[in-house]
Amino acid sequence: MQFYRNGSVVMMPLTMAEQEKDLVIRKIGGNPEVKKHLEDLGFHVGGEVSLISRLGDNVIVKVKESRVAISEELARKIMV
Repeated sequence: MQFYRNGSVVMMPLTMAEQEKDLVIRKIGGNPEVKKHLEDLGFHVGGEVSLISRLGDNVIVKVKESRVAISEELARKIMV
């Protein structure tokens, strides 16, 4: 799912993505510590990610052939 405005792709937070769809990470927000933590988990701009499921206030995502559970708050900082 991509949104377009005036011919440009509009980003959305990972939490708004369709489940089981491969997406490209466009931007990672947050303070430097949050960005470093997400990078350590395998989230990098240009990398692929997909939302697997939602579980309470957490989401399970696939990144680099691994499934990782992160908080919804962190997932909102990953723009696809």
